[in-house]
Amino acid sequence: MLDIRRRVLTALALERTPGFNYSGNFLGVRFSELTPARVCIEIDQGAHCEDESGDIDIGAVSLVADVAMGSVVRANLSPEQRLATVSLNLQFTGAPLRGAMQGVGEFHNFVDGSDSRQGLCRATVFADGRPALFGNGAFMIMNPPPGRTMYPLTPAVHAGMAPLAEHELEDHERELLARADRALQAVEGARGFLKHFWGMLPWTTADGARCRTANGAHLGNRVGHMQGGLQIGMAIVTAEAALPAEWSISGISAWFLSPGEGHDIEANARVEHRGRNTAVVRTVISGKGGRRVLEAVTTHLRGG
Repeated sequence: MLDIRRRVLTALALERTPGFNYSGNFLGVRFSELTPARVCIEIDQGAHCEDESGDIDIGAVSLVADVAMGSVVRANLSPEQRLATVSLNLQFTGAPLRGAMQGVGEFHNFVDGSDSRQGLCRATVFADGRPALFGNGAFMIMNPPPGRTMYPLTPAVHAGMAPLAEHELEDHERELLARADRALQAVEGARGFLKHFWGMLPWTTADGARCRTANGAHLGNRVGHMQGGLQIGMAIVTAEAALPAEWSISGISAWFLSPGEGHDIEANARVEHRGRNTAVVRTVISGKGGRRVLEAVTTHLRGG
């Protein structure tokens, strides 16, 4: 518990240097390779990013995949430009999501249109050296919102970084620490912390499942909207809650429709098909004013 609380405060210290979002700073995302053709990122192992079963939290896995792809596209741009995820597809191999995690992003090419430009890329995420998922994505190149400045990506290196003292915290930092404290109170030991911290706690409904969480810096990307990989994670956990426990995620295709903004973010999942061995779930994530943020279709396999 104390180790995670220290990690929360260390990530807040890292947050004061622009260059990453809070979740990336908390997870300790680091770049072992960063070129226009290929990016390799790693995250720390530990109870801070594990679910109750000891697997890496699916939100953290999805964030690694999204950051690996987005970073390799960004490596082909100038620092002042920003990206918005257009679409993302992940196919899971069934390998356990345990051990050291590494995401490898590889650049394909740009798709140029009359008024828009997209970067295409792919990724492989390894868990304990084994391929755990394959993905591909499309990212729109955009200018930052008015009044926002974009900075080069900064690795989230915890080693040697002193955590902030509580008396040093600003109001928004104190709110984030309070959220972390509530999450720690809700779990036994440390496992499952991220699920409570991010608020990805779905419940079953008559035709599927629903999840609602407060939006904020704990979920935000570098411009303050809900981070795309965390949207994928929220869609997956909500879709999984729509099915009995013997079903496991095999893949997700997602389309990003609008920024993840608003006081609350809500996911609604509906089972579209459940056969003997495969199932399909459609999930919609909504934000401010009920506006659709993301639509996703997930495929699931029945366990042995």
